[in-house]
Amino acid sequence: MATFITIAVILLLAALLYMLSPANLKGHPKGLIAAALSNMGERFGYYIMNAVLLLFLCSKFGLSEEKSGVIYSVFYTGIYILSLVGGTIADRTQNYKGTIMSGLSIMALGYLVLSFPILSTAENISWLLPLTCLALFLIAFGNGLFKGNLQAIVGQLYDNMEKEEAKKGPEALAIAQSKRDTGFQLFYVFINIGGLIAPFVAPMLREWWLKVHNFAYNANLPALCHEYINTSGNMDPEHMSNMTELVGKVTGGNIPENLGAFSVDYLDIFNTGIHYSFLASVAAMAISLVIFAIYKKKFPTPGKKAAKEVVGYTAEEKAMMAKEIKQRLYALFAVLGIAVFFWFSFHQNGQSLSLFARDFVNTTSIAPEIWQSVNPYFVIVLTPIIMIIFGALAKRGRGISTPRKIAIGMAIAGLAYLFLMVYSLYMDYPSGKIFVGLSDAIKEPLFAGAWVLIVLYFFLTVAELFISPLGLSFVSKVAPKNLQGLCQGLWLGATALGNLLIWIGPVMYNAWPIWICWCVFLAVCLISMGIMLGMVKWLERVTK
Repeated sequence: MATFITIAVILLLAALLYMLSPANLKGHPKGLIAAALSNMGERFGYYIMNAVLLLFLCSKFGLSEEKSGVIYSVFYTGIYILSLVGGTIADRTQNYKGTIMSGLSIMALGYLVLSFPILSTAENISWLLPLTCLALFLIAFGNGLFKGNLQAIVGQLYDNMEKEEAKKGPEALAIAQSKRDTGFQLFYVFINIGGLIAPFVAPMLREWWLKVHNFAYNANLPALCHEYINTSGNMDPEHMSNMTELVGKVTGGNIPENLGAFSVDYLDIFNTGIHYSFLASVAAMAISLVIFAIYKKKFPTPGKKAAKEVVGYTAEEKAMMAKEIKQRLYALFAVLGIAVFFWFSFHQNGQSLSLFARDFVNTTSIAPEIWQSVNPYFVIVLTPIIMIIFGALAKRGRGISTPRKIAIGMAIAGLAYLFLMVYSLYMDYPSGKIFVGLSDAIKEPLFAGAWVLIVLYFFLTVAELFISPLGLSFVSKVAPKNLQGLCQGLWLGATALGNLLIWIGPVMYNAWPIWICWCVFLAVCLISMGIMLGMVKWLERVTK
């Protein structure tokens, strides 16, 4: 195990050194790293909360996985759909920087509200749950003001660079244009540095707080504690036996006489540690705000440039420009349609895949939330490899267009779910709900090894690298100059629609043998790939 961790760390450091080397950063706008650092701080704070949100709603309020999944889906949808509002505000005011800083401040307020450790009871849940949802709305709204507009600023950095290089001739322009995809890949890596570290924070603080109170961590015990409290101890006999067994494990064998009092104490301590982790999110927002403020002058101010550039156009030129804009927007919406189904499948990492990690994988020594760090780890390690491959193909005149890369990404995402479907069929897994109800003695031989999650997230990450950062680059290419914030918001809006559907994952996961759940996601990925391949030639013409 120690050797494996050492190799993993060496690969991570090698990837970061390559991407941040002067040779690799040469030719990119000076403000790129500052924007990426600001985004990294915000993403670190966000992923602390996101890593535990679904399971936190279950353990905090005793909600079912389906109800928690709906809240999670609405929140996740809000994050991205509100980017349309943020993009519209920034486009109309041409104040991208001010909108971004307002977003960071509002998010910090939302995390601050979440950080208060108030025990949920039957008497206060009527206002405590809505207060939690209000905090999530503040985070979503602040994110809507921040995320898309920062991506628009990165696009503006490359627009300005290409404009300057165009003055030197076609060859210089071509070199500058080739940097955009790479630039967004670098920007995306910084997002995932925050995402790599963040999932460790909440579980670490939760387990530390439990240890302070002489308890151990168990992922399945909170649900049983809620059931004991809600039924006044009149639980299903099998659930009661399971609870007694788990209480013995977390207390070191000292089973208390009053299980009702124990249940209240365990839930309070279990969730308080998570609440404290949200303070780290507040600090991350503050750091991100400071970084952005320090480097604010390095970022473009499009409103000022637009005032200087007053150009007259003939009626014929205006008609041609309008036609080109329509074609670009049609291409944008076509790709957005595919993105909806990718994010519907990919963001199961916070829903059904997170539940799979909790229920079907042996997480005795590793909290299920921590598995979410596997994805950002692979993003960082694999990005240099993909950059090198794309670069080598481009030098040989066999470069792959962005639309074709997105189609390949959907196929690779399908491979992830094909693998999980076949494995679940082989193990003859029932639904998640049935499996959780089984005794530990029956479940133990059926637990999956860690390698299953590693293989799964490897495929999903490669798919993500073919779609997400390159999708951002694609949007920045086709977006009309006066609608950059809105168009980045539309990309995030497509993500929102995908997130609006992700609650379906836990429903299928608990209703059917889980291989059927993975089969549905496989079908979604393959159908999306086929549609994308059918549009590739048209999209390539539009983006030339």
